[in-house]
Amino acid sequence: MNAPEPGPGDELPAVAPQLRALRRRAGLTLEAAARSAGLSPAHLSRLETGQRQPSLPMLLALARIYGTTVSDLLGETVAERDSIVRASDMEPVHAGGWTYVQAGSSGRGMQALRVRVPYGTQGDIVRVHPGEEWLYVLKGRLRLRLGDTVHLLAPGDSAHFDSLTPHRLAAEDHDGVELLFVHTLLQSPTATLCLGHLTGELP
Repeated sequence: MNAPEPGPGDELPAVAPQLRALRRRAGLTLEAAARSAGLSPAHLSRLETGQRQPSLPMLLALARIYGTTVSDLLGETVAERDSIVRASDMEPVHAGGWTYVQAGSSGRGMQALRVRVPYGTQGDIVRVHPGEEWLYVLKGRLRLRLGDTVHLLAPGDSAHFDSLTPHRLAAEDHDGVELLFVHTLLQSPTATLCLGHLTGELP
């Protein structure tokens, strides 16, 4: 699903100023980074200049490819690595229709997020990448496709899987679904992640 074009009054995530610098720090050309993320160079260029809003899967893809974290992409800095994350410090970020908050410390080998997925957003995006993912349904019902199998998860259900298995997530109900989501971060600029529609390529 394409991210909506921002209007004059829209607020973009703080990711745009960071993307180009982090890509160059990883030693990647625009074309190489876009290819690794399953994007076109033109689409990645629009993300870097703030003309398009990134979705959460795009942020996860670029973070892995650049060997960093979503927090780094968003320009978040912390004075020191803390074991405790206070609710008052969890600022929601809206991207690609999803709402998510950081639920763990930055700079770790895993990243924890609390995610709200509205109905009808990003359900056609298939993800394949190294690592593992764990998710837990807090509210609503999640339709999770792993390979050729579709699972319907209710509140209290969880899933833990190798993320090299093609997978996609969608809210089953019109009220959306809320998740706890944990994934491993591969701190390597050569880590690859394929991100695209079941048919065709993301623009």
